[in-house]
Amino acid sequence: MTSLLPRLYSFRRCPYAMRARLALLFAELLVELREIVLKNKPSQMLAISPKGTVPVLQLPEGRVIEESRDIMVWALEHNDKQGLLDAKLIKQANDLLDNNDHEFKHWLDHYKYADRYPEMSQAEYQERGEIFLQSLEALLNKNAYLLGDSISIADIGIMPFVRQFAHVDRDVFYGLPYPKLQRWLQDWLEHPLFKQAMTKFDPWQEGDEVIIFPN
Repeated sequence: MTSLLPRLYSFRRCPYAMRARLALLFAELLVELREIVLKNKPSQMLAISPKGTVPVLQLPEGRVIEESRDIMVWALEHNDKQGLLDAKLIKQANDLLDNNDHEFKHWLDHYKYADRYPEMSQAEYQERGEIFLQSLEALLNKNAYLLGDSISIADIGIMPFVRQFAHVDRDVFYGLPYPKLQRWLQDWLEHPLFKQAMTKFDPWQEGDEVIIFPN
C-alpha cells in the first residue's frame, strides 16, 4: 500500500529524527512514517540514502532530503504559524545550531560513550559539554526560550541533544547549576507536541499498512 504523502524514515530515540518530527508537528504536516531498526536498515531507505542515517524524507516527486536541519526548514517553510523561522533571528539560530551539531555533539558522544574514549574521563567530557550548556543557560536567563519569548527553530533543534545529555545521568544533570536550562528542558519534555513526537511505532516492514504521522 502506498500514499501520496512525503515518506519519513525515522528512529524514535535519535535526536536528529526527533527534531525533524517536531518540525513536522509544528508545521502541521502529514507524512508516511517508517520507523526503522538501526541494526537492520531497510533496503528501500538505503537505496535513496546510502549514508544510512535518519531522518530521511522522500518527497512524492522523488526528491530526497537527508539532513535533519534541511527537513526542519522544509517543513517550516511550508507552514510556520508560530514563527519558528523568524527572519530576524535566523542567523543567531543557525549559529547556535552549528555549535550544537558540531562542538556540543562531539563532547556529548564522548560523555555518553566515555568507555569508548579513554583519553579523558567521563567527568572531563561532561565539563567540555557543559560549556555549551552554560551558553544556553545565559540565553535562558534573558528569555523564556533560547532566542526570545517564543519558540524558534533553535529550541526544537537543540532540545533533543540537551535531553540526551541529561539522560546520561539525570542525577548529575539536575544537580548542575543551570536552573533555567533544567526548567526549559522539563517544559519541553512535558510539551504536547514533544509527547506526540515520541509516539512509539513498530518497526516498518514491507507490506505493512501505511502509518500516517501524526495520526
